[in-house]
This record gives sequence, structure tokens and C-alpha cells, in this order.
Amino acid sequence: MARFLFTTWEGGGHVQPLLMVAADMIARGHEVLAISDPANAADAQALGVPFRPWTTAPFQTGKTRDDDRLRDFEADNPMAVIERLLERVMTGPAGAYARDTLDALDDFPADVVVTQELLLGVMVAAQTRGTKLALLSANIWSLPNLPGAPPFGAGMAPAADDQERAMHAMVAQMARGLFQSGLPALNAARAEHGLPALDDLFAQFDAADAILLATSPAFDFAPDPLPAPFSHVGPYLADPAWVEPAPLPQGDAPLVLVSFSSLYQAQEATLRNVIAALSSLPVRALVTTGPTLDPAQFEAPAHVKIVRSAPHGEVLKDAAAIVTHAGHGSVLRPLMAGVPLLCLPMGRDQNDNAMRAAHRGAAITLAPDASPDRIAEALTRLLDDPTYRQAAKALGDGISRDAEERHAAQALETLV
Repeated sequence: MARFLFTTWEGGGHVQPLLMVAADMIARGHEVLAISDPANAADAQALGVPFRPWTTAPFQTGKTRDDDRLRDFEADNPMAVIERLLERVMTGPAGAYARDTLDALDDFPADVVVTQELLLGVMVAAQTRGTKLALLSANIWSLPNLPGAPPFGAGMAPAADDQERAMHAMVAQMARGLFQSGLPALNAARAEHGLPALDDLFAQFDAADAILLATSPAFDFAPDPLPAPFSHVGPYLADPAWVEPAPLPQGDAPLVLVSFSSLYQAQEATLRNVIAALSSLPVRALVTTGPTLDPAQFEAPAHVKIVRSAPHGEVLKDAAAIVTHAGHGSVLRPLMAGVPLLCLPMGRDQNDNAMRAAHRGAAITLAPDASPDRIAEALTRLLDDPTYRQAAKALGDGISRDAEERHAAQALETLV
């Protein structure tokens, strides 16, 4: 038996996978403690994972729009998004995350610290104690320090020739430079705990003994094999604890599921356009708004049912298509069910996830401000052209095999 300390923050889809890995460690006989925002206590409890909240580090007590401390929906350019990540998660509160983690290690002397990849302060704490450190990314890798992968954020396909590879390398290098504005705050946290200053923010990742990508190699565009210490461990996907049952619209028409982010991304206008498009089509539709939006905000005809949540795993068994923002889980789970996607990415990892599905012929991608007519036309193509469903099944079969062979727990055990 070994002890594993898991840490994350309320950032949406990465919380559940990390807690699922923690639950797997418990099932394998290890002792586990998870630290996250109080808003995630119920998710941990549902999986039987002992939980401790952040105290001095930033935290959220709820999952509504008003609770969101990142508020990247207010950013109007990529640099502004990076600045918010640095100031509010990665480096601004690094000292506080380090202190909370060290306090937890005093009470729970872990053999391995496992953290979400943006919590640099947790990495500082593990390095200070000399504790083994693993990063767990419940996603494709979202930072510009993975050689050979397309640059994150813009939804780029794999490089086809030397010219495209050179362009990808240039974009990645520019992105690395944008993150360096967080270096003074990171070095202040390191100095507080007796660690030497760094001259590159990404040198902090050198403290990691393992970087585990909880996604599917069949889905990803990352190089094969991945350079050490990176490795794919397969996707961890499930409905979160706050999901409630929802009846499907009645009838025999094709079922379309609509699912946007569980976090707020100013998605109201996009949702209204999607609902307007569905209103004109001979389909049944189930629209899930998530915890940040009230279903009562939206009007729809009888064949379009609007609810806050639904068990997507069950609904996808009957679905003919899904309309989604293209978050990681919101893309992989439909593909595993052989369901083609209409993606309207709104930022974060979503352009990249949408590209990975569309590049294999399993999705159509539109801008989030696409008109109802364009959305209706794209949905009609997805429903009428069987090649989209065939491509979704082919890609989804590969993802499903990776999910069956997921092995984050075994990878963590090798560290001790």
C-alpha cells in the first residue's frame, strides 16, 4: 500500500477524471486524499474519495457563472486568456497552493503527489519535500512544451510537410514566450520554500516524474511514441455527480443531443441559434444547459426538450447526432457511441478536439456564431450522410479500446 495525494481545481471537465483515477487507487488498496475546491466535494464523495478543500489557495464553493474565478469568457484574445490562467491559477496563487499542499503533506505524508497540470504551486510543494510528482492531464496536452504535437488552441491539423512543421514550431515557441510573464510569481513561490529561481516557466515541469495524458492515443495528434516523461494512459469518462435523469422527447424521429460546457462561456446566443435550428428540423432534441444556465431562459417547441442535465452515457445510445462545444469528454463519449458531431468550439481545448474529430471525417465544425440556417444545414448533412456515422464508429472503436485498457493507476504505482 502507498499514499497518493491528488490535487485539482474547479475547472470543469478535468475534475471527474482525476477523481476517477483516485478511486481506482483506492480500489487497488492504496490510501488516497484529494484536495480541490469545495464545489467538488460532492463529486469526490460520490466516488468514495476522501476530500479536503483548499483553504488559503483560491477556491469556489459553487459551479455557477458568478462562482467562476477564471472568467475567461470575458477575455477577447488568446493573450488575455493566458494572463488569466497565470494570474488566477498557474502562478499568481502558486505560493498559496504550495502552502496548502505542504500543510496536507504534514497530515498525510504521501509517497506521490498527483496534480492537474496547471497547478504549478503544487509542483513547488512536491519538489520542496522531495516527493514523487505526477501530472495528470484529463485532456490532450494543453501547453506548448510537447514536441511534435500541433500547437494548442488554434485547432491545427498534424503537419504534412517540413514547412508546416516549422510553422508549428514557431507558433509553439511564441506561445512559450507568452507564458513567461508568470515567471516572477512562480519564482517568488519557489523562493519562499528555498528553491532556486528558474529562467523558464516550463522548467518547473522538469520536476515531474511522470506526465500522464488521460486521453486516447487513437484520438490524439501527439507523436508516437511520446517523449518521456509523457505517456498516454487512456480516457477516464463518466457523468458527474450532479447529473440527474431526464426523459427523452417522445416519438420516432432521429434524436439529437445538445451539450455545451458545464462552465460558463457566454453560450446563450449559440444555444438559442441551435434551438432555432432544431425547431425547423424533423427531429427530437434533448438540450442540456449544464449548471451555469437556467433552462427557463430558453423557449422551444414540443419536440425540443430543455433540461439542466441528463445522463449522456444513456442518451447517446439512442442519439443520431450531437451538437456540442467540443470539450474533451463531450467529443470522446459520442465517438465511443458511434455518434457524429456538430462542433461549435468556443475556446480552451475545443478547437483542437473538434479538429481531431473532423480530420477523421466524424464531425462538422462551425463557428459559435453560426446562424440557425447554417446549423440546420450541417445537422441535416450529419443525419443524411452515413459516412459521418461510419467515421465516428471507426474512430470511436479505437477510443473505446484505449478506454478499456486505461492504466493511470498502474502508471502511478510504478513511481513507488
